[in-house]
Amino acid sequence: MRVAPSVLSADFTKLREEIEEVEKFGADWLHLDVMDAHFVPNLTFGPVIIKAIRKLTDLYLDTHLMMTDPDLFLEPFAKAGCDGVTIHCEAYEDARPVLDQIREKGMRAGMSINPPTSFEVVEPYLEEIDLLLVMSVNPGFGGQSFMPEVLHKLERAAEIKKAKSLSLDLEIDGGISPDTAAFATEAGAEVLVAGSAVFGKDNREQAIAAIRSEGRAGRYKRS
Repeated sequence: MRVAPSVLSADFTKLREEIEEVEKFGADWLHLDVMDAHFVPNLTFGPVIIKAIRKLTDLYLDTHLMMTDPDLFLEPFAKAGCDGVTIHCEAYEDARPVLDQIREKGMRAGMSINPPTSFEVVEPYLEEIDLLLVMSVNPGFGGQSFMPEVLHKLERAAEIKKAKSLSLDLEIDGGISPDTAAFATEAGAEVLVAGSAVFGKDNREQAIAAIRSEGRAGRYKRS
């Protein structure tokens, strides 16, 4: 199980200190939310900021592209140092060519699914992706409440992963905290993205440890 603090919730006036602190206190990945103000109603950052983050850490950079045409920007993200890029199933009728492009550029290919979207939309891709990101809030803004009604998607993905011996990571993003981590991992989540539950706390060591502890408890229940 991995904890991936979401950099969007960090204090960008002291980004170096923020990243160094969560890395020191046990972050496994860093989650980077890229929004284009079109696919979602918010605008964040792009390859220039990610390139700067890459210079600060060797942690896995888990980049979530909430964009209408992410394929147009894959090269800059690859050059910036992204390890994995996740696109939305809602952005394409057929995402396979884009998934191939992501891998051709040396990155792991992930796919995300929004809360209203049926699991059947993403199911055909499970054997072709390295990561499935289940959104447990509507994407675009942080600080929203966890939506337990999406957990069945993780449960179904975990069943398929086990039945077909797939190697994809199962990730969840949205409202993750010590109060919700166990529900997520019991449903099958292996990567927990947490924004304000980490960067919004004064004690980041305690925050990460609490999420990890509750997440492990959920994994134990699942087993």
